[in-house]
Amino acid sequence: MATLDLQEQEQLEALKTWWKDNRNQILGALLIVVIATGGWRGWQYYQNQQSTGSANLYQQLIEQLASNDSKRVNDAAAAVTDKFGSSIYAARAELLAARVNEQTNDLARAKTELRWVINNAGEATLKDVARLRLAALLLDEKKYDDALALLDTKHPDSFDGLYSDLKGDVLSAQGKIAEARSSYNLAYEKIDPQSMYRSLIQMKLDALGPAK
Repeated sequence: MATLDLQEQEQLEALKTWWKDNRNQILGALLIVVIATGGWRGWQYYQNQQSTGSANLYQQLIEQLASNDSKRVNDAAAAVTDKFGSSIYAARAELLAARVNEQTNDLARAKTELRWVINNAGEATLKDVARLRLAALLLDEKKYDDALALLDTKHPDSFDGLYSDLKGDVLSAQGKIAEARSSYNLAYEKIDPQSMYRSLIQMKLDALGPAK
């Protein structure tokens, strides 16, 4: 039995390490999908209605993303936010800049940008994404209570799987295994059965070991 427990512990630690290294990349993929979809609809609207400065500045930001230069990206995002903070592009600009700053390990700036989105975005979906991203960063910093507070915020049913999964990560990190299992189970139920993400949740459930 002792050997089995050791194997389970090694499996859990290996999964925790893998997920910690890859969690933000996986969640980041969600961010890009949300921004790309909504951003295209917004772009069409603005092109049909009028040629605006906010659309042009946002396009400049998109072009700067390819440079992998965080200063250029941050400057471009700031231009959108400072001049057109109430436009549909401002929150997307801040989210994209936050993503770049996460990748370059400027986490303080990334968190500031995510909080800006939470406090100022006109679209609820962008707020939901920003809360998810910020909670992931707070988990990495072991600020568990702050992360849970964000994850317990009311959000659409479509986000239940992602929020519950990340909440399971936080609870697991706190050593609250039974609560983590419950959260992962909920996430498993909510995620599309055809999604590979569901398999990852099952792996995390298996790593927790049998319920006691």
